[in-house]
Amino acid sequence: MKKFLSLVASACVLLLANPVLAKEAVPLAEDPAVEARLVKISTELRCLVCQNESLAGSQAELAQDLRREVRDLIKQGNSDQQVKDFLVSRYGDFVLYRPQLKPSTWLLWGGPFVLLIVGLAVLVNYLRRRSRLIGDGEAPLSEAEKQRAEVLLKGDQV
Repeated sequence: MKKFLSLVASACVLLLANPVLAKEAVPLAEDPAVEARLVKISTELRCLVCQNESLAGSQAELAQDLRREVRDLIKQGNSDQQVKDFLVSRYGDFVLYRPQLKPSTWLLWGGPFVLLIVGLAVLVNYLRRRSRLIGDGEAPLSEAEKQRAEVLLKGDQV
């Protein structure tokens, strides 16, 4: 009975402590048009902390700060491209999920294709060498070797 009361008391403490851990509610959008543009732009931007999440989906503090910055830039009347250009000038092309094709990003865009071509060349080379080795084959067995193989397969002593 004491264990049950202890368990119930612990559960009550946890339930009452939960509101203490709550964060401040995020205010609702003041301007739906600004928020729509914010979502559109932030889905095309990478969270610099998470790196595999968009800025729109990330809950990192830096992502929240960047969303606030993007919101301010939108309110100042900047276009979507101007907002992206501003973030690229501060954080580099890494902040974009789809960076522009320019000399500094050629390796990023072409690298996978180069690796694919190199991999295919290595595979073709390997298969050619392997087929030559198999195609040449070894010399046929002599009569003595055939007899010895038969003896070994039957399990008799040599």
